Amino acid sequence: MSDILSNLADQIGESLRDSLLTHSIAHGELTLCVDAGKILSVMRTLHDDPRFELKLLIDICGVDYPQREKRFDIVYHLLSISKNFRVRVKLQADEATAIASIVSIFPAANWFEREVFDMYGVTFTDHPDLRRILTDYGFTGHPLRKDFPLTGFVEVRYDDEVKRVVYAPVQLQQAFRDFDFMSPWEGAHYILPGDEKAAESKK
Repeated sequence: MSDILSNLADQIGESLRDSLLTHSIAHGELTLCVDAGKILSVMRTLHDDPRFELKLLIDICGVDYPQREKRFDIVYHLLSISKNFRVRVKLQADEATAIASIVSIFPAANWFEREVFDMYGVTFTDHPDLRRILTDYGFTGHPLRKDFPLTGFVEVRYDDEVKRVVYAPVQLQQAFRDFDFMSPWEGAHYILPGDEKAAESKK
């Protein structure tokens, strides 16, 4: 399998000479890192070239690395049914620069790109209907960014006084708890609430 992927990587490298930044083979999978500005031509080549025939888009997902200047990885998973291999394509994007939509090549990218936009805030140019897909109307922020607060910014609830659904800033009704992350097999090094009598009987 590694020989097949090595040959495939060489062939793809020849075809994408100006667009391919790096490639790697790990765990029986080929990963291509490409120039974000050329993703459309990359996908067109992988889809149309008879040597590859990567006709099926399995998924598009995002990864957030806030410490990087280009904080997002956009990852595409492709499958060739006729050739029986998979290829992962990765590119890096920042918060301000839009990525070209690949819906014109892979119609299945429509909802995947909407999910990436919703969860990470990455925008796609020439997308036919780029709007949120998983979060509610009026949602603020992008939940899979590492700097998104655990509680969110806005809560949606039914207000019994005004008899309708309202949007309101999140209010924490209880202080955050402190967790010691001890192993349950070791037991606590302090007396837990309700165990006071057991501690006294040991004396």
